[in-house]
Amino acid sequence: MNDLNLFKEAGQKKSKPQNIPLAERMRPSSLSDFVGQEHLVGEGKPIRLMIENNDVVSMIFWGPPGVGKTTLALIIANSVQSDFIQLSAVSAGVKDVRSAIEKAEYSKSIGKKTILFIDEIHRFNKAQQDSLLYSVEKGIIILIGATTENPSFEVIAPLLSRCRVYVMEELSKKDFEMMIKLALAKDEILNKKQIEIEDMDLLLLLSSGDGRRLLNGLELAVKFASGKNSLAKITSEILKEVFQTKHIKYDKNLEEHYNIISAFIKSVRGSDPDATIYWMARMLKGGEDPKFVARRMIILASEDIGNADPYALTLATSTFTAIDYIGMPEAAIVLSQAAAYLASCPKSNAAVAAIGDAYADVENLPAYDVPLHIRNAPTKLMKELSYGKNYKYSHDYEGNFKEQQYLPDELKKKIYYKPTEHGEEKKIKERLNELWKEKKR
Repeated sequence: MNDLNLFKEAGQKKSKPQNIPLAERMRPSSLSDFVGQEHLVGEGKPIRLMIENNDVVSMIFWGPPGVGKTTLALIIANSVQSDFIQLSAVSAGVKDVRSAIEKAEYSKSIGKKTILFIDEIHRFNKAQQDSLLYSVEKGIIILIGATTENPSFEVIAPLLSRCRVYVMEELSKKDFEMMIKLALAKDEILNKKQIEIEDMDLLLLLSSGDGRRLLNGLELAVKFASGKNSLAKITSEILKEVFQTKHIKYDKNLEEHYNIISAFIKSVRGSDPDATIYWMARMLKGGEDPKFVARRMIILASEDIGNADPYALTLATSTFTAIDYIGMPEAAIVLSQAAAYLASCPKSNAAVAAIGDAYADVENLPAYDVPLHIRNAPTKLMKELSYGKNYKYSHDYEGNFKEQQYLPDELKKKIYYKPTEHGEEKKIKERLNELWKEKKR
């Protein structure tokens, strides 16, 4: 049974005991102390406007760990004086959701709003997410979900359509430095000590972009460095000891993240399986989400391989499903198999070029009429207007093909898809040239 934690008004501040972690002690109760996410909470931005207008809607916060998803949900509830019920999708079930909704129904009957915050909402199955739909739709609860996964993949469409999705961005170096500055100045335990941090960049790097990890790691480092003394000189050795992490240069949320995923993508495109697997290993050992790697391979399968090997897309999508089933560390074997195959495939970017050219014409040219003979003709009037007249049904002809015009008159000679000479695409090119003798590719 998951506990339902009702939010207490933040105006009643109590002394924080020393056994409460620093990240919790420093959790802000208002936007004035909240660090980061200026695109959501800055002046004139959506979350701030909701709070100022006391008009909060259901929403989903999508972002990496430790960027303030839970804190912002608490601030919203406190600011609009709503009840706050928190569930973790890891341990909560449908029964817990129903209990929360019952409490919300009672609160609504006495004129009070309820915010139901569900952490890691992507872990709820379809039935659990379905159980929220009616209450969100009828305004019994204001749902705030938090997820580290892309909601488009992990949240059911009916629930997603009832919520606004807000992306919580990775915190910047400036944000982390501000968090440390506030902690050293305002925390009732740390502000009694004289603290020197030898290598601030290393502290930020070992925190892996996670504000919670940053603050709790800082507190432990202070304890290591000072003991019962007031002076705490935090060396690089102490930081490495505290975080207990072999430093692999892959700052998941900073510049090196983009450098390494770029190297991975270009190694697949360049048909180098050895480099591909090396860069993938760097990502996985650095703590990258294996689903991120798998999604990238799905894109690569179409963007850089396409019909040169149509099986590549099937393999990539199967890889995503497989790693979702089994998880790490075994998922690395599946990823390695798929990455090696994709890197070794013949390559073609013809699909990218085709849709790019078509998009350009759609955007820059008039919306030309559909030729009459291929229009839909479900009514008598449409048939009288020659909709569908003289259409040649392909399967009535030898080889299931009969040459006829499908593009608008103004574009009838246009060629968007230009197969390469590589892999299966060479056969596709030969067949299309045989069928469409006036449109050589």
